Amino acid sequence: MTKNKLIILAGPTASGKTSVSIDLAKRLGGEIISADSMQVYKYMDVGTAKISVEEMQGVKHHLIDVLDPKEDFNIVKFQNMVKCSIEEIVKNGHIPILVGGTGFYIQSIIYDIDFNNEDDNSSIRKTLEEEYDTFGADFMYEKLKKIDMVSADSIHKNNKKRIIRAIEYFMINNTPISLHNETQRKKASPYDYRFFVLNPPRDILYERINQRVDIMVGKGLVDEVKSLKERGLSKTNISMQGIGYKEILEYLEGDISIETAIENIKQNTRHMAKRQVTWFKREKDVIYVDPFSFESNDKIVDYMIEKINTERMDNE
Repeated sequence: MTKNKLIILAGPTASGKTSVSIDLAKRLGGEIISADSMQVYKYMDVGTAKISVEEMQGVKHHLIDVLDPKEDFNIVKFQNMVKCSIEEIVKNGHIPILVGGTGFYIQSIIYDIDFNNEDDNSSIRKTLEEEYDTFGADFMYEKLKKIDMVSADSIHKNNKKRIIRAIEYFMINNTPISLHNETQRKKASPYDYRFFVLNPPRDILYERINQRVDIMVGKGLVDEVKSLKERGLSKTNISMQGIGYKEILEYLEGDISIETAIENIKQNTRHMAKRQVTWFKREKDVIYVDPFSFESNDKIVDYMIEKINTERMDNE
């Protein structure tokens, strides 16, 4: 059976994925699927650096602005939505291009990871969420370290969603989720894929992150979070736990100053970028691209298309 083609363009936040993905899609006749856990939400544009309609340049995008911020979004939902989008794109005669920085989400598609219906165990999750809120991040992180050190090394202690998911998986299956994921990664992919990762030098990346945060604040990030708060959203919503939103929420609730909030966003984003790079370095069959070693996006896309065509010939 012929496998569907899939292009993946990944990389840490602020590495330049958006503009390169548009040029690549236009050249290949592709449609873009967002692999971003935050851009899926409506009304959250500034803090997610969401692509505008003008920036899309007529390229169709999937999984952007499709959920209300009060809805939960998780890996199982993401996987199902992406599969539907790939089917639709292939029917349209186009090439699906999966773009984003959430490595685990991308991995779930490449290897078609089986999550064993773990999404159905709401009572266990609710208990763990209450435990997290009662005893705090450090307590839950230590709990995870005792059962799954590999996952603990790759998840920040403040990432409530992933900490709980990893503990929940162990409680249900009596095996670490890291071991499960490693086994799943050994499966043959259902796609004929090419996996590109934009990997700029660390100092340039961090400077771009700092600049991006300043631009977000200038574009009205505080007003965006105020508006979401007025819609009834709070730190209990998964959407409001995203970087940029949780810090501004702390400022609006009088816990920290605006200067501290902005500095925290920059620091937390830099830490996230570092973890993203670490995650992608563990992946196999990745083609790394330093976007700053090319004169333009056109040259980057030339290089990527050459790699796509060369590797296809090697595999045939």
